[in-house]
Amino acid sequence: MSKEKISSGAVHNLPSEVRKLLIATPKVLAVWEDITPLARNEWICWIESAKKSETRERRMRIMRENLVAGKRRPCCWAGCGHR
Repeated sequence: MSKEKISSGAVHNLPSEVRKLLIATPKVLAVWEDITPLARNEWICWIESAKKSETRERRMRIMRENLVAGKRRPCCWAGCGHR
């Protein structure tokens, strides 16, 4: 996958820090590109909905771990209200 072209969500654009994480972690990038645009949208919205930077960083770490483990969407979250 080209570092220039990384898929975003169905509604949300890819935040720069998520893009950096994906580029730095090829295994996570491969899973990211394999999930649907709606699933990517859910991850992006879940991360962006965090009010504190610590929460956002924790959610990015959880996203990385869950994608590597094969989980395709955030757990225990009602979902993106923007769809």
